[in-house]
Amino acid sequence: MSQLSPSAGVKHESSDDGLHPSLIAAFRNGYSFDRLRGDLFGGITAAVIALPLALAFGVASGAGAAAGLYGAIAVGFFASLLGGTPSQISGPTGPMTVVMAAVVATHANNLAEAFAIVVAGGALQILFGLLRVGKYVTYTPYSVVSGFMTGIGVIIIVVEILPFLGAPAASGGVLGAIDALTSFGLNDINIAAAALALGSLLALIFWPASLQRLFPAPLAVLIAGTLISVFLLKGAPVIGEAPTGLPEIHLPALNLSAGPQILQAAFILALLGSIDSLLTSLIADSVTRTRHDPDMELIGQGVGNMAAGMIGGLPGAGATMRTLVNVRAGGRTPISGAVHALVLLSIALGLGPIVANVPQAVLAAILFKVGWDIIDWRYLKRMRSAPREKFIVMLITLALTVFLDLITAVAVGIILASFVNAKRMSEEQLKGVGHAAGEDAEGLDEEERAILRAAGGRILVTLLSGRFSYASARELTRRATPQMTSVEIIIYDFTNVGYVDTSAALAIEECVGLAIENRQLVMVAGLGADVARVIDGLGALDKVAPENRYPARRQAIDAAVARLT
Repeated sequence: MSQLSPSAGVKHESSDDGLHPSLIAAFRNGYSFDRLRGDLFGGITAAVIALPLALAFGVASGAGAAAGLYGAIAVGFFASLLGGTPSQISGPTGPMTVVMAAVVATHANNLAEAFAIVVAGGALQILFGLLRVGKYVTYTPYSVVSGFMTGIGVIIIVVEILPFLGAPAASGGVLGAIDALTSFGLNDINIAAAALALGSLLALIFWPASLQRLFPAPLAVLIAGTLISVFLLKGAPVIGEAPTGLPEIHLPALNLSAGPQILQAAFILALLGSIDSLLTSLIADSVTRTRHDPDMELIGQGVGNMAAGMIGGLPGAGATMRTLVNVRAGGRTPISGAVHALVLLSIALGLGPIVANVPQAVLAAILFKVGWDIIDWRYLKRMRSAPREKFIVMLITLALTVFLDLITAVAVGIILASFVNAKRMSEEQLKGVGHAAGEDAEGLDEEERAILRAAGGRILVTLLSGRFSYASARELTRRATPQMTSVEIIIYDFTNVGYVDTSAALAIEECVGLAIENRQLVMVAGLGADVARVIDGLGALDKVAPENRYPARRQAIDAAVARLT
C-alpha cells in the first residue's frame, strides 16, 4: 500500500446535505442505468474477491470463519453507506486480523470481551471522525507505514507456516510460531495438506491476468482446493462446522477491572483501522479522481466496526485490492459497497455446509499470498538509494511490529521519524539566519549597507527569513546571537519570517536576553501580525521597549544611527 496524494483536478463533493454527500450527489446528478450497472458489477466482483479472504482472515484470527464473513458484511455495508469514500470496499484486512488474533488469544476464555473491544475500537474511530483528526492520520511518515505494513506481512507468513504444512496454528504470535517450528519435523507434515497448499500458492502466483477479472484467483483456488480435498487428497484439516443464518446480536460486556488493557487494544484497532482505511481512500482518490472526506470515512468505519463487534464479526478497514477491483469493474458510488455486503450476506445464509469442507491449508496459501503482497517490496528494493536514517526507522518499526506489538512500533517509529525530520528541518530553517554589519549581504540594499559601514560595526542587523520551529530552536539561539564585541545595537529583522512556533519564540527571547546582558540595545523590525501574535503571546519581546519596535528595517536602521550620534 502506498501513500499517494490526491490527483490534481479532483472533483470535490459537497457535504451539506446529509451523512453521505457522495451518494446524494450521485442521485442529484442523475443516477443512470450505466452507473447502476457499474455499481452492481463492481459490488458482485468485490464480493467474489472478499469471500475467500474473509474466511481465511476469520480462521487466522482464531475467531472462526463465520467471524470473518460477518465482519465483511457489517463493515462492508455500513462503511460504504456512512463513510466518506464513495468507491471504497471495506472488510477484514491482514493488519486488522493480526491485531484481532492477539485480542482473541488474550481473551480466549471470554470471546464476548474480545468482541466488546471491537465495539470500543469502532467507537474510538467515530470519536476520531467527530474530532476531525482524519486528515492528521494520513500524515504518518511513509517509513513508519512501510515498516508496520511489512511487519504485518511477515507476521501473516510466519504464523501461517504450520497450517500450510497441515499442522494446527501455534498460539503466541510470531514467537509462538517460531518456537513451534523449532520442534516441528518432517514426519509431522501432512502430505495432503502441504500438497494442497503448495498447489494453491502456485495457482495464486501464476493465475493469468486475463482471467483475474472474470474469475478471481482466490475464489478459483478456494473452490478447486475444496473439491480436490473432498474427492482426491483426503486427510487435510478442514475448517469444520460453521454457523449459518443471521448472526445474533450481542451487547458488549466489559470488565471494568481490565479497562486499561481493553482500552489499549481498542486504541490499536482504531488507529490501525483508521490509517489503513485512509491510505486506501487516497489510492481510491487517485484512481477515480474524486476526493474523499476523511472524517466521514472514520465515522463510517467506526459504525461498521461497532456493528461487526455486536454480531461477533472481525473488525475491518478499507481494503486496497477489493477497492481497486470494484473501481475497475465500474463501481463508483456507495451502492457498490452495499451490494458487495448484501452478496456476502446471501452467501452466509446458506454457506455453512460448504465452508465446513474448506481445507485450512488452502486458506493458509491465500494468506501467504496476502502477506507477501502486503510487504512493501517497492521500498525494500530502494534500500541502497533511500536516505539511510529513514530506512533505519522503517527497519526498527518492522522489527517492533513483528516481535513486540503494533502500538509500540507505530509510536516509536513516529518518534524516530520526527527526530530525523527535525534534523533536516533544522538544517533548512537555519539557512534563514544571517548577519549584516555593513558587508555585502542578501536582503540589504546598497544604502542600508553604506549606513552600516559608516557605523563602523557598531550596528548589527540579524536577518531572519522563512520558518522557525522546535527543530531549529536550540541552534537558533547560537546562530542569532552576535559574537562581535564592538556591536552596540542589534536589530532583529523579521520582515521575511512567515512562521514561528513556541520553541523558536522562546529561543528569540533568549537571544534578546543575552544581548541585554552584554549591554547591547535591541531593536525589532518588520514583525508581521501572525508572528507577533505568537511572540507577544509568550512575552518573548517584553524586554524590548515599545519605542524600539519598527514596522520596517530601514526605519530601525535610521533610528539606530540616531542613537549613536
